[in-house]
Amino acid sequence: MRRGLTGFIVPHADEYQNEYVPACAERLAWLTGFTGSAGTAIVLAGQAAIFVDGRYTLQVRSQVDLQAWTPRHLMDEPVHSWLPAVLRRGDKLGYDPWLHTPQEVKQLKEACAKAGAVLTPCEPNPVDAIWDDRPAPPSAKVVPHDLAYAGKSSEDKRHELSMTLKNEEIEVAVLTAPDSIAWLLNVRGGDVEHTPLPLGFALLHRDATASLFLDTHKVSDSLTSHLGPAVRIRPVSEFHEALEQLGRMGDRVLCDPNRTASWITERLTRSGARVIEGEDPCLLPKACKNVVEINGAREAQKRDGAAVCEFLAWLSHEAPKGKLSELDAQEYLDACRCRQPFWQDMSFPTISAAGPNGAVVHYRASDKQCRRLEPGALYLVDSGGQYLDGTTDITRTIAVGSPTPECRDRYTRVLKGHIALARATFPRGTTGAQLDALARRPLWEVELDYAHGTGHGVGSYLGVHEGPQRIAKGGHTVALQPGMILSNEPGYYKDGEYGIRLENLIVVIPAAADNGDGREWFAFETITLVPFDASLIDGSLLNAAEREWLNDYHARVRAVIGPLVDSSTAVWLERATKRIF
Repeated sequence: MRRGLTGFIVPHADEYQNEYVPACAERLAWLTGFTGSAGTAIVLAGQAAIFVDGRYTLQVRSQVDLQAWTPRHLMDEPVHSWLPAVLRRGDKLGYDPWLHTPQEVKQLKEACAKAGAVLTPCEPNPVDAIWDDRPAPPSAKVVPHDLAYAGKSSEDKRHELSMTLKNEEIEVAVLTAPDSIAWLLNVRGGDVEHTPLPLGFALLHRDATASLFLDTHKVSDSLTSHLGPAVRIRPVSEFHEALEQLGRMGDRVLCDPNRTASWITERLTRSGARVIEGEDPCLLPKACKNVVEINGAREAQKRDGAAVCEFLAWLSHEAPKGKLSELDAQEYLDACRCRQPFWQDMSFPTISAAGPNGAVVHYRASDKQCRRLEPGALYLVDSGGQYLDGTTDITRTIAVGSPTPECRDRYTRVLKGHIALARATFPRGTTGAQLDALARRPLWEVELDYAHGTGHGVGSYLGVHEGPQRIAKGGHTVALQPGMILSNEPGYYKDGEYGIRLENLIVVIPAAADNGDGREWFAFETITLVPFDASLIDGSLLNAAEREWLNDYHARVRAVIGPLVDSSTAVWLERATKRIF
């Protein structure tokens, strides 16, 4: 290579460390053909590998040229474990410092050092140099997010966080995560597909003022008025100089090593700032929704439930005819959502997967890849909406015609795991990792499992995937707290045949009972309101408590959603929610 490199790393990332990135940052997809939301490619002189997690092991093989790329499992063989075995002494592995966090760079440097190789920063990104038709950066207007939906003013949020900065003697916090900036300043944007993110940078000062760095095309008079004099809007081109100024003043600057580009921390350090590594101060307050946000989520779920029930009622008539395609079903469901009040967008591209496509966890139907919903097959549909008052995400698996005994067994086991998590009570301090096994146990009993996490956090008219809360295996150490919204989505996937996933959103609430032990106990409130497919449930596998939960849930769905749908959907809903056992 002209830069003297022997390899280069291409992650699915942008300078804001987003999960979902704008088109101009889709370097991984452009280079490899892989369109998933997580992955890393490494190109060396003699080989090229692409690393993905368990959600994408099937998808990656269908999208990349397997003669050019070797798929590898990101969890079983992490990048930093693989590199020492393939690099040679004297090799120079390039990376873009805008696309990796300091924590990632540290791991990569250590991996290279084990082989006697060197990790080398590259600016500009060499992929951009050969990407001739690279899309322009997005420039959607940044708009106010009304207090009626946010529930707390930006001024109050900034003052609360500034107290933390003062207590830790920190002058300023660097914010690069767009969802943190959107939450803190009560703004939303349109720079990323399906997620109302404004791409930019911000500095939160210890006096509760802030500096917001944006492309000037994104700024309007209404935004300036909304933010007020305590938030100074500056061109994004001035961000670099602002970091240099912090360095010249020798300020203590907070940066999240897991969410900030390494370029930023390196620039601060070189200019003289004292970088303090710590968690993004917006992360936990944003995750713990206030009363207004939780009530908004409940209302959004009602409207969303009405849309999905309208779709399922239609599907019950049309699917048995054998003429519907995955795209036909997807388009009808999306249209049902679009008609709902406060709807703004889908929260992600709808996953409409029939038969074997259901086993591809993040499958996406297209004109080139589309199956019919055939009698005897399972149909998995995972979808969600962005509403001004909340973000939704729901998955249902439907039998087209008569399901096989195996499908009923697997579906019921997934449902049992879903119910076990929904019914859980747990003491303060419990993490999602500690609860994950509840959802897997019915499958583990017959030596089955699924490769993805059981639950992810969900934002308030923000990201459909939000941290730090998760319910998954592994080292997820964030304790679940009241106000956190998560998904509950166990599944089972049989490669080449079918997929099953059942997803509701749940919110952490105080447990009703007080057993007198002096500890706080929490529970989950299920806020998604859509029936499960009774034809796929094997009642002999459910115990009395599970049957009671299911019947109570269906009764609540019928009572809440019934008044919101038309007469034909109401007839279907009455049938779909009748007492099963």
